[in-house]
Amino acid sequence: MNNTKEKILSAALELLAKDGYEAVSVSMIAGELGITKGALYKHYKNKRDIFDSVVSRMSELDAEYAKAYDMPECTAQEDYEAYGQTSLKNIKTYSKQMFRHWTEDEFCSNFRKMLTLEQYRSPEMGRLYQQYLASGPMEYMADVFAEFVGSKADAVQYALEFYGAFFLLYSAYDGADDKSSVIQTADRHIDCFIDRIAKMKE
Repeated sequence: MNNTKEKILSAALELLAKDGYEAVSVSMIAGELGITKGALYKHYKNKRDIFDSVVSRMSELDAEYAKAYDMPECTAQEDYEAYGQTSLKNIKTYSKQMFRHWTEDEFCSNFRKMLTLEQYRSPEMGRLYQQYLASGPMEYMADVFAEFVGSKADAVQYALEFYGAFFLLYSAYDGADDKSSVIQTADRHIDCFIDRIAKMKE
């Protein structure tokens, strides 16, 4: 993706995270960048095209992170063997990186904020919120933990306990003056929880 297209996506997402999808116009996005609407239309057909590109970019980032940390890139139903080969060390490292992904990375953080803001206004946004920030990651972690805790019911409970804390910590991070302390708290939560799972396997 060229630099101008990337700048348009970032500026648009920042506005969407602050004002919501319906309130943001192409003119506002162009104005934020100091360019004309005509210049913007050379890269994107309309606001929907920009939004679709934002979602595509997030999907690419998710796949990149999973691959980088040797985590499954699809569902357990699609590739059960990949889940069986996932190590607790990789889960720990990946989880810490994903918390930073949704908080410290400006693009990803704005995507999270946009979906949080828009989830009740649009069924589509609600589905994306579930996919990226709620039922999707919880089900993913349940499939990951199933290899370590036995039954699927137990795995779901562990995933709820593990991932549920992330919601509180996302909110704490957004409101914190000392954001590094929230990152440290998240790291400790992940360390303690994964170590707890490891002791079950000893």
